[in-house]
Amino acid sequence: MATKRHGTTILGVRHKGKVVIGGDGQVTYGDIVLKQRTTKIRKLFNDSVLVGFAGGTADAMALLDQLETRLEEFDGNLERAAHELARDWRTDRYLRRLEAMIVAMDKKHSLLISGEGDLLAPDDDLISIGSGSPFALAAARAYVDGSKLGAAEIVARALKIAADLCIFTNDEISVIEL
Repeated sequence: MATKRHGTTILGVRHKGKVVIGGDGQVTYGDIVLKQRTTKIRKLFNDSVLVGFAGGTADAMALLDQLETRLEEFDGNLERAAHELARDWRTDRYLRRLEAMIVAMDKKHSLLISGEGDLLAPDDDLISIGSGSPFALAAARAYVDGSKLGAAEIVARALKIAADLCIFTNDEISVIEL
């Protein structure tokens, strides 16, 4: 099975007691840049969950609506809400056609949710999706190791490095913190 990569970069970092997620602002259609400054990250459920998405914007918005509904259903329990979303996404005829990936983080959990039914938690406190993901993740790991930088600065710097290397990622970076 081939791994789908989506033209964007989302990076989540849990470091020194802070939870931060960031993303670039570029929207592409094939090899054409349609927009430079869009926001692909947001807060859900009374600002207690951070999410970022890669893939089709309309698809991601539909999935974020589903995640928010599940968060409300399970009183903000991200792990349970994500599990139910991943199950529905994989089995529901309408949802399984949606092409996007989601990173979701709260004070305790960092999760990647995909349409293949994946619900993955990273081994460390870093999580990333999108075409620039390998670059952002490598840079974040280097910054976290022995760094005096805070989580927000690590996210911003790592995304800048990804923007320098990935043609589907730009340096119009948004960062939010819990």
